[in-house]
Amino acid sequence: MTPPSEPPAAAPSLQDGGRPPEDRRHRNRRRFLTLVVIVLLVGVPAGYLAIAAEQSRDSGRKSEAEAAATGLQPIRPAGFRKRIYDLPIPAGATKVRYYETNNWKNSRLYTQFDVTSGRLDTFLDQMGTDRSALRPGAVTISARDQKIATWDFSVPDHLWAGLVLKQKQPLPTVDVVVDLSDPAVPRVYAVSTAKP
Repeated sequence: MTPPSEPPAAAPSLQDGGRPPEDRRHRNRRRFLTLVVIVLLVGVPAGYLAIAAEQSRDSGRKSEAEAAATGLQPIRPAGFRKRIYDLPIPAGATKVRYYETNNWKNSRLYTQFDVTSGRLDTFLDQMGTDRSALRPGAVTISARDQKIATWDFSVPDHLWAGLVLKQKQPLPTVDVVVDLSDPAVPRVYAVSTAKP
């Protein structure tokens, strides 16, 4: 008589779909990758939103500070302001300051800056004029605008020269006074008046 044979070894059970069961290492790797994907899908956009919110808050604070300012501020006006007021402040200008006023009749941009003699010529050229248009001794900025910007053109021993650039609407009118006391570094004062 033959001894009973041992039952054959059980084949590894197959999961749904005919795959062998997942071992611990593969399961942990799959869970880790799932966690990474979730963090990237949720965390990255949330991070961008937080950064954008902070930048928006900073921009709002800066705009609020500029709007609440009275008198010239020691900063360069934004590019869109220079375009609106048609006032091309040269790139190399120093000690740039500006102030903006608005009402229902007109808007004004008050600016002052120092330039080299060559950059003064460039500034005037970009405005569509030249140095010959500057009238020696002429103070073309009104007393009202001088008071708003706290400029004093009655200071003795200064060589003032001025011009008024009248342009066809909708372009603004620009009053310019230049202090030529130091010919190497003239100081420009300008008021650009735009009407809505």
